[in-house]
Amino acid sequence: MFKVSRALLALACATLVVACNKPAGSGDAKPADAKATDASTPADLSSDAQKFSYSIGFDIGHSLSQIKENVDVPALEKGIEESVAGKTARLTDQQREEIKQAVAKKIQEKQIADRAAAAQKNKEEGEKFLAENGKKPGVKTTASGLQYEVLTEGKGEHPKATDKVTVNYKGTLLDGTVFDSSYDRNQPVSFPLANVIPGWTEGVQLMTPGSKYKFYLPSNLAYGERGAPPKIGPNSTLVFEVELLSIDKPDAAAAPAPAKAPKK
Repeated sequence: MFKVSRALLALACATLVVACNKPAGSGDAKPADAKATDASTPADLSSDAQKFSYSIGFDIGHSLSQIKENVDVPALEKGIEESVAGKTARLTDQQREEIKQAVAKKIQEKQIADRAAAAQKNKEEGEKFLAENGKKPGVKTTASGLQYEVLTEGKGEHPKATDKVTVNYKGTLLDGTVFDSSYDRNQPVSFPLANVIPGWTEGVQLMTPGSKYKFYLPSNLAYGERGAPPKIGPNSTLVFEVELLSIDKPDAAAAPAPAKAPKK
């Protein structure tokens, strides 16, 4: 369960640790015209203490941005001000803990409700899309529900689930949003075919080197109810363009493995 107090404490401590342990001379270099830069700094951020305090405050605000409807900024500032001044808290320890727990519970319940609504919406949209897409010329549907379309047909043998393959690919949501692309990184991906999402394991085995296929994955063959936050929501139907570059047999020299791959 999310706790606001812990988030603030962790953020403040992390900021202090980074600041105190930063080697002298490290970090961004100052511009040649340092005086001109300082002159343009607002008057209320002229000292190091003011800049440091503002930076911590800004980071705290960013950490609370997703729950901002539960945050009263003036009250937050007052709490910090009075605590730093050593004043007696207006709420007892028990009262503060109780309200934090209550709000945390409310936030968690809202997150669960929002996720359930998104899952249902994505499921319905995916089912509707696949039903229509499966009727299009050139689109084939396997027994598992995987849909695929041959863009370019290659030659050679088909990989087995036990093989390692090297591919280029682009993954999109149904609205066309690109969530991952080895083309954009200019870096093909190598991975054992058995270690990726089910739609990939099945689909790539249909290909031969030099092939380029378009796969339409129902959510149960992709990331399911969990999704892959923050880009892929629960029950999302995904579209992949996959180009099989090579099949790397177990006895072949291993190709360099980039960091990203559609893992299970």
